Amino acid sequence: MRRGRPVTALLAGMALTGGLLTAGTATGAPAETGTAAGAAAASYTWQNAQIGGGGFVPGIVFNRSEPDLAYARTDIGGAYRWNEAGQEWIPLLDHVGWDEWGYSGVASIATDAVDPDRVYAAVGTYTNDWDPNNGAILRSSDRGETWETSELPFKLGGNMPGRGMGERLVVDPNDNDVLYLGAPSGHGLWRSTDAGVTWDEVDSFPNPGDYVLNPDDPWGLENDIIGVTWVTFDPASGSPGSPTGTIYAGVADLAESIYRSTDGGATWEAVPGQPAGYLPHKGVLDEETGDLFVATSDNPGPYAGEDGEVWRLDTADGTWTDVSPVPAGGDRWFGFSGLTVDRQNPGTVMVTGYSSWWPDTQIFRSTDSGESWTQAWSWGAYPERTKRYEMDVSEVPWLTFGSTPQPPEETPKLGWMTEGMEIDPFDPDRLMYGTGATVYGTTELTNWDSDQTFTVRPMVKGLEETSVQDLAAPPGATEVLSGLGDIGGFRHTDVEQVPAAMFPAFGTTTSLDFAELSPGTVVRVGNHVGEGTAPLVGFSTDGGANWFQGTAPSGAVGGTVAAAADGSRFVWSPAEGAAPHFSVGFGTSWTASQGLPQGARVEADRVDPDVFYGVAEGTFYVSTDGGATFTASSATGLPTGDVRFAAVPGASGDVWLAGGGLWHSTDAGATFTEVTGVAADNIGFGKAAEGADYHALYSSGVVDGVRGIFRSVDAGATWVRINDDDHQWAWTGSAIAGDPDVYGRVYVGTNGRGVIYGDTSEPGGGGPGPGPGPDPEEPPADADCTVGYRVAGQWDGGFQGEVTVTNTGTRPLSDWRLSWTFPSGQRVGQMWNGSFTQSGDEVTATPAAWNATLPPGSAATLGFIGSWTGSNEAPRAFAVNGAACAGG
Repeated sequence: MRRGRPVTALLAGMALTGGLLTAGTATGAPAETGTAAGAAAASYTWQNAQIGGGGFVPGIVFNRSEPDLAYARTDIGGAYRWNEAGQEWIPLLDHVGWDEWGYSGVASIATDAVDPDRVYAAVGTYTNDWDPNNGAILRSSDRGETWETSELPFKLGGNMPGRGMGERLVVDPNDNDVLYLGAPSGHGLWRSTDAGVTWDEVDSFPNPGDYVLNPDDPWGLENDIIGVTWVTFDPASGSPGSPTGTIYAGVADLAESIYRSTDGGATWEAVPGQPAGYLPHKGVLDEETGDLFVATSDNPGPYAGEDGEVWRLDTADGTWTDVSPVPAGGDRWFGFSGLTVDRQNPGTVMVTGYSSWWPDTQIFRSTDSGESWTQAWSWGAYPERTKRYEMDVSEVPWLTFGSTPQPPEETPKLGWMTEGMEIDPFDPDRLMYGTGATVYGTTELTNWDSDQTFTVRPMVKGLEETSVQDLAAPPGATEVLSGLGDIGGFRHTDVEQVPAAMFPAFGTTTSLDFAELSPGTVVRVGNHVGEGTAPLVGFSTDGGANWFQGTAPSGAVGGTVAAAADGSRFVWSPAEGAAPHFSVGFGTSWTASQGLPQGARVEADRVDPDVFYGVAEGTFYVSTDGGATFTASSATGLPTGDVRFAAVPGASGDVWLAGGGLWHSTDAGATFTEVTGVAADNIGFGKAAEGADYHALYSSGVVDGVRGIFRSVDAGATWVRINDDDHQWAWTGSAIAGDPDVYGRVYVGTNGRGVIYGDTSEPGGGGPGPGPGPDPEEPPADADCTVGYRVAGQWDGGFQGEVTVTNTGTRPLSDWRLSWTFPSGQRVGQMWNGSFTQSGDEVTATPAAWNATLPPGSAATLGFIGSWTGSNEAPRAFAVNGAACAGG
């Protein structure tokens, strides 16, 4: 998927956290000092919340000497090794730390055919100043379990234009101490003769490339030289133990792009008679026929490309032949890239029209070295398409993108950005290819040649590559809500299962929030990916399972959003295009907030529905009128740069602020106390430890000089690192959220490795899924309680209602049952946070499992959608477990 914004200065992700109003409500005093244990908590285990891909996979490489050994590279999410037994991908670069976050962008990967235990990765995310470090070659002799690093004197661009070209990094199939690397930025071709430990430029290589996609790009993303894009050996020109003699290299140059050495890289020349006018995306040699195939495009990709060609070089006689599947002047609106040959069946070659976005990507196959081609789909009677394949996305159902396109488009698509494609060299029936969102493949490929249908399905299990912008963990059935780049986000009710659907309407969710006292009420805002017209704000009243669109302030894009504690109103502070606004109800109209600067980060108090907070340039702002007006507090000493902050569930005015330090306020931001020794990137809250009276705190940051993921169970007085050096996930500054129902569980946002969650086996810690609540006790015979009823929003014939039950007694109230009578014939249509029955005007509501027990002083809110005619009067009396309950 496209990454619309860089990481570094733009690494400003959005952190949002949630908690549970129950036992463990915030009552502790603010911490004044912080200390950290340097060692990781060994009791933690770390896994991905299952999404199933989500990002661009530009390269897949099979080992040529060992069956079932394959690697995949991603543009921002590291590298993976295929595990045949589990039919899954194993992440290999989770050890990459904060200071070297750019190493999570993999520009190329190479597996050693002589020694299959060796694997190499060329890493570095950007060639401009977004990535402060140079690139590197990572070397492993145990298939990526551990790595050594060789730093390079230049940068690499795993997330730059042209990242689907390649492979740039290769191992000599005869002498595996010899490796070549095609460099970007005009640095030419590089070689190592000591298995990747040291590298030198090949001075004799004549052309470092001159193609630049957009010389005038002010961001520095498209104005760099694409460089040397691939290297291919002719193994027959060497012998085991000696360097291969004949080597081909592709260069991003529209005039002269294919080069050859016949003396082991000592000298090079442009291959005579070569085609011109396009960029060589791939170069693959069919070693049995002696044909070198080159796939080209008029654009380096991975998005655009309006034309291209496929050429075949007979390496024996030097003859070039245009074997393009669609000839010049034909119906060709795309360039070519993904290129592979069948090592078991000489003359069989496949190539993709990688940039055929509409109506779908195209894949071509030839069994006669490109003399003739068949294609994955062809036009029938327009708009019909005739397909050789069928799609089965049952393992990752959200790949339909929730869309209902008009023919000839279909969902799910065969793909897009299809640049990495490989036929298994040991199994002609297995094909894998990367797309902008997943890895697809088939194990029935040769059905193609007999005109039988083959099934394409996701082969992406374990490969998680999403950019997390925000996280929220509400109490109850929903474990975590994620706001993601490009694909919106997901509601996980079980982090071990791939969700059925993504969030709808717009592409990137920059911020989301739920109403603490009515957690079924959720709001999200964001950006379009590509062209889009949908309003950039959405609402849910069932915890994120279903969504409806609101309107948006004119020009509002991205930014942060906050939901009032009871869900009655919302404050949206766009990143651009509009000043902060507030809305009463579900965004049918917005009013500009006064006193809060544009672009300020906003959060809501988790108890008082009228209180919202904002931060901008070192100033803390407070609204006590539901976001209509904000007033700057007198607090000083707050950071002026990027910050993330959150209010504590269950304690009005209790706020923590992170941004190069950590500050705590218990008076709604009037004053803050700095926690010494802690440089926090974000802050989140989870269920309190056993015997503790304050939420567990979680943060990505540096504590007493140690970088990591930290937890505090004593209101920030002391901290312990809970991750380790093997589990760092590069950059974790966007968002963190503790689970309000399971002690010790924490959700961590990454920029490319998806949503990571950790569980502890410490006392009180839980396994998968929400943990049990307090031990139930028998309710008192006459339960002490108050009930509050409010209409949160009303429209013609319908309304949203909320009923809040508070236990005012001294004993837990368990398995409670709330009843009331509507005075005006209203009907409940749906309810969240509980269930209901209605007989005539009488309603009986029961809680969900997670709020079935109310400790003394705690409350639960049931929300519902109802209908009314004539009038919408509030009920006059309520009963809990048959006993009258006072109105509150």
